[in-house]
Amino acid sequence: MSTQTTFNLPVRTRSMFIVMIAGAMVAFLNQTLINVALPQMMNYFHITATTANWLTTIFMLVNGIVIPITAFLMERFPTKSLYLTSMGFFAIGTLICGIAPEFSIILVGRVIQAIGAGILFPVITNVIFTLFPPERRGFAMGIFGVAMNFAPAVGPTLAGWIIQHYSWRVLFLIIFPIAFLDFLIAIFLVKNVTETSRPKLDVLGVILSTIGFGGLLYGFTTAGTSGWGSKEVVSMFIIGGISLFLFVWRQLVVKHPILEFRIFRYPIFTLTTIINVIVTMAMFSGMILIPIYMQNIHGFSPLQSGLLLLPGGIVMGIMSPITGKLFDKYGAKWLAVIGLAIVILTTFGLTRLEVDTSFNYVLAVFTFRMFGISLVMMPIFTAGLNELDLSQNKYGTAMVNTLRMIAGAVGMAFFVSIMTNRGNQHLQEILMEHHILPTDKTQLPIAINAGAVMGINDAFMVATWLTVIAFILSFFIRRT
Repeated sequence: MSTQTTFNLPVRTRSMFIVMIAGAMVAFLNQTLINVALPQMMNYFHITATTANWLTTIFMLVNGIVIPITAFLMERFPTKSLYLTSMGFFAIGTLICGIAPEFSIILVGRVIQAIGAGILFPVITNVIFTLFPPERRGFAMGIFGVAMNFAPAVGPTLAGWIIQHYSWRVLFLIIFPIAFLDFLIAIFLVKNVTETSRPKLDVLGVILSTIGFGGLLYGFTTAGTSGWGSKEVVSMFIIGGISLFLFVWRQLVVKHPILEFRIFRYPIFTLTTIINVIVTMAMFSGMILIPIYMQNIHGFSPLQSGLLLLPGGIVMGIMSPITGKLFDKYGAKWLAVIGLAIVILTTFGLTRLEVDTSFNYVLAVFTFRMFGISLVMMPIFTAGLNELDLSQNKYGTAMVNTLRMIAGAVGMAFFVSIMTNRGNQHLQEILMEHHILPTDKTQLPIAINAGAVMGINDAFMVATWLTVIAFILSFFIRRT
């Protein structure tokens, strides 16, 4: 179906859009549910925390491998086939996770889930840019942002409640029928809206991409626990870095590249991509460090810490379509400037945490911080893609999503590493200053908590300065 024909059938266009947004929402919800369930799954399968974390790591690794080749997939296969394939993989993987009798099986299920989820986001973004004219894309991406932002925020709270009352399997068995129903409805409502061709797959490029992005993602995800200087992490960085260098070189000389790096010659796309990466890292600082602070320092349950994150997610969900409409009217520049100014102030506010900081203070600052991020994320993403020709949109989508995936992994490892290292340094300083002995069971726990909070504050200070860089860059955004 051509784009023009689709616009002559607004009801069908709307129905297709709703089906895809529903699929995106359930996929994004899935990504945050499993973190809360890990302790229960460790007990069930009798595994260590390091082993259990592979359920998160493997999902991110497979995403990092699949997303770079989505531009090729969108050029080679029609929209409907790709969407059904992605939702089919996701639904099957979810079912396998829900009924898995042993850990190795659930790991396979996570791989299959990740293949589907990795294809889903770029396909939906490409459909939005094909169906909607430039003056309506901001609103459409804002609606997409509801799924992208609201579902992950609801996830920890929902998962915390379910885990307290039911088995971890219920998390997957709730998602599976929704994903399967979306798949069945998509058979009738999703139509082909993009043209296809028969490009030749660059097999060597796929291999280099897999080793490069996979190696870097694995290195960053394990650095937070193993340490940046461990042989495993360093070797992954070296292997991944060399492979990535060869991959970029090959993409610049091959006739049909998997990732089109030449799109970085467009200045606004390049600028917004850099801002996107920085904001993604800054966003992860809050989503990683705040639950650690609330649970380890204040002794809150996962459900209680999830409830703290919930208002911020609701705000982002509500603001996404509003921000989209503002983008359509005013462009991305001032939305980004205002949003990043708010993020700077609120992130700096989180550098002032103490052992007894009130719940209401953290709740208010974090929620206002998410409001600021909601003004930035989708507008800069849309502004960057708007500068590209429609035929290059699939390359831009694949590129931004790949870099955001790496930024997320870097953000998690980077801020956890700062928190841990600086926290240990502060602890040693406190022990020496107050002459506290390791055998002092009264003062030592107080010193440990004080050092940990100071480490968290240091991590948020780094996030503040990162946001300042993005704030300065945002003044150079112009409407295209």
